[in-house]
Amino acid sequence: MLQRRIHHLSCALLLLALLPIPSLARPFVLVFSQDDLSDPAAVPNHPSPPEDVADFDDFPESESKPDSVLDPGSWSPLFEPDLNFKNPNPNDDDEVIYYNGVRKMVEAASRGDFRVMEEAVAEIEAAAAVGQPHGQSVMGFLYSMGIGRDRSEGKAFLHHYFAAQGGNMQSKMALAYTYYRQEMHDKAVKLYAELAEVAVNSFLISKDSPVIEPIRIHNGAEENKEALRKSRGEEDEDFQILEYQAQKGNAGAMYKIGIFYYFGLRGLRRDHGKALRWFSKAVEKGEARAMELLGEIYARGAGVERNYTKALEWLTLASRQELYSAYNGMGYLYVKGYGVEKKNYTKAKEYFEKAADNEEPGGFYNLGVMYLKGLGVKRDLKIATNYFALAANAGQPKAFYQLAKMFHTGVGLKKNLPMATALYKLVAERGPWSSLSRWALEAYLKGDIGKSFLLYSRMAEIGYEVAQSNAAWILDKYGERSMCMGESGLCTDAERHQRVHALWWKASEQGNEHAALLIGDAYYYGRGTERDFDRAAEAYMHAKSQSNAQAMFNLGYMHEHGQGLPLDLHLAKRYYDQALAVDPAAKLPVSLALASLWIRRNYGNSFLVDMIDSLPEVYPKVEAWVEDVIMEEGNATILTLFLCLLTVLYLRERQRRHAVAGDIVPPQQPVEQAAPLVM
Repeated sequence: MLQRRIHHLSCALLLLALLPIPSLARPFVLVFSQDDLSDPAAVPNHPSPPEDVADFDDFPESESKPDSVLDPGSWSPLFEPDLNFKNPNPNDDDEVIYYNGVRKMVEAASRGDFRVMEEAVAEIEAAAAVGQPHGQSVMGFLYSMGIGRDRSEGKAFLHHYFAAQGGNMQSKMALAYTYYRQEMHDKAVKLYAELAEVAVNSFLISKDSPVIEPIRIHNGAEENKEALRKSRGEEDEDFQILEYQAQKGNAGAMYKIGIFYYFGLRGLRRDHGKALRWFSKAVEKGEARAMELLGEIYARGAGVERNYTKALEWLTLASRQELYSAYNGMGYLYVKGYGVEKKNYTKAKEYFEKAADNEEPGGFYNLGVMYLKGLGVKRDLKIATNYFALAANAGQPKAFYQLAKMFHTGVGLKKNLPMATALYKLVAERGPWSSLSRWALEAYLKGDIGKSFLLYSRMAEIGYEVAQSNAAWILDKYGERSMCMGESGLCTDAERHQRVHALWWKASEQGNEHAALLIGDAYYYGRGTERDFDRAAEAYMHAKSQSNAQAMFNLGYMHEHGQGLPLDLHLAKRYYDQALAVDPAAKLPVSLALASLWIRRNYGNSFLVDMIDSLPEVYPKVEAWVEDVIMEEGNATILTLFLCLLTVLYLRERQRRHAVAGDIVPPQQPVEQAAPLVM
C-alpha cells in the first residue's frame, strides 16, 4: 500500500499542510511536479555510509535548556526565570545593565511612563555602545518602532546587523525578515536556514510536538473571545473540570494535563516536573500515550537525568499497546545506537515502516532520512523526497526543514531559493523566540495592554504575521490606552496612525486579508497616510484575491464611481455579484448597490444620481452626530429613560382604550322579519 502511494506521488505531488498562523493567514500549499525533481544523474546514488555516519538527521541531541540559553539575550529571565540558570550573569556588568534596561522598558510600557522609558533606553544604549549584542538588538527594535528615538529603518538595520554578528538570534530573525521582504533570497535563506536548525534541535524524537500557534486575539474587527477563553491556563473552567476528572482517577485526563504542562499549552507555563508527575500517574492506570511521553522525557533528559535504557523500556511498553508512534522513538534509538548494544539500521527501518504503515508522520520522515543518507538502504533521493512530502503533508516540522534544504542545495529537488526561504521561515518561527507570543498573551489576558503591545511589537519586527496583526489591532482598538510610546512621549495621533499602517501593511504582505482590507481603507479615506485611490484599489485587489467579500464590494463601488479604477458599471455589477456569492450576509448592501447601479444606468442625469452620490458625505456626519451626541454617556442614559417612558405611556394608553371599549355595550341591531317563502 505504501509503495503504491509513493509510486503515485513520483509523478505529481500535492503537499498541503496547515502551517503556523504567524507565517501565513491561510493554509500554505505546495505543489510538486516532475519538473521540481532534480536530475538524478546530477546526484548519483551513493552506497550506504560506514557505521560511524554522522548524526542521523543532522540534529544533534542536547540537554533540555531554557530559552535564555537557546536564545541568547532572551527576555525569559524577566518572564520565566529558571533557578537552575543564573541569568543575567552577575559577573558581566554589560549584561546586567542590559537586563536592567529591558526590565525598565517593560515596566514603562506597562505603566505608560515615558520618563522610565527614557531611563530604560539610556541603559540599553549604554550596553549597545560597548558592543553588547543584545543591547544592540533592542536598540534596533527601538529605532524600528520609533520608541524614545527618531524612527529610522537604517539605524535599526545597522544595530540588528552588528547584534546578529554577535550571536543574537532575534536580530538574525529581524535581518532575515528584512531580506525576505526585499526578495533578497540569497541572503535571507542563509539566515533562515541557521535559525530553522536551531528551532528543530528542540523537537522530539518520537511523537511530533503539537503546533503551538500564537493566538490571534481578534477575529476581524472584534475580540476573539473563544480563543482567549481557552488560553487562561489554570483559571479556565475547562481545565478545572479536566483537573477534577484527573484527581478522580481518569487516566485520559491525567495524560492531557501532562501534555499541557509538558508543551506549555492552553495558557499554562511549561513545567516538566508537573508533566512527569501526571504522566507517571497516568501510567499507573495503563495509559499507553503517557508511557510514550515518559520515553521521550528520559531520552531528552527533560526534568530528569537522561537515561536511554529507561527511554527504550517505556517506548517498548507503549508500542506493545499498539501505539504506533512509539515505534519512531524505538527506531531512532536503534539508528543512533542509544540504549541498545549497537546501531542496527535494519531493525530501525523495520520500526519506522511499522509507524509509516499506520500513517504516522514520524515514520514517513525517518524513512525519508534513511533513503536520503543511504542508511541500511540504497540511497534514493526521489523516494526520500516523497517520504518527506508525506510527512510534511501531515505537518511534520522536520520534513519542512528537509524539503527546504533540498530546495536550497538542489539535492533531490531543483534549486529554488524563494521556496527554500519560505519553508525555512515557517520552521524558524517555531524557535524559542516564539515565547514572546505566550508572554504577550498572558499580559493581554491580565489587562496589561501596554506590556502586551510592546511584546507583540517586538515579535512583529522579527516577522510573525500574527503578532503584526495583533499589535495593529490593539492600536486600533485601544488607541491611547495601548500605551504606545513614540519618539518623545506617548504616541501622537500621527505616530499611532503611521505605526498601525506599517503593521497592517506587513501583515497584508504575508497573506492577511483583513489587513489588506484595512490598508485599502487607510488609503481610500486617508487615515494615517495620504489619500490614494490607486493604492486603495491595489490593496482591495489583494484582499479580493483571498476571497474577501468586503473587498469585492469596495472594488465594485470604485468601478461604479470611477475612483482609482475605470468607470465601468458592468464590472461594478460583477464585483457586487461576487461579493454576494462569497458572503450571503451581504444581501442587503449588495441589493442597495445594485439598485443604485440601475438608477445610474437609467436616470444618469437626474437628481436621483446626485442624491445617491451625496450619501457618502452625509453618512459620516450622521454617524459622528450619533456617536458624539446620542451615544455620549449622559445623553444615552437620558434617551434610554425617555424611550422607556414613552413605551410605558403608550402601553397604559392602549390598556385604557381597551378597558373603555369593554365597558361600552354595542347597540342591538333590529331583527328584520324574514320574507315569506313563495312557492
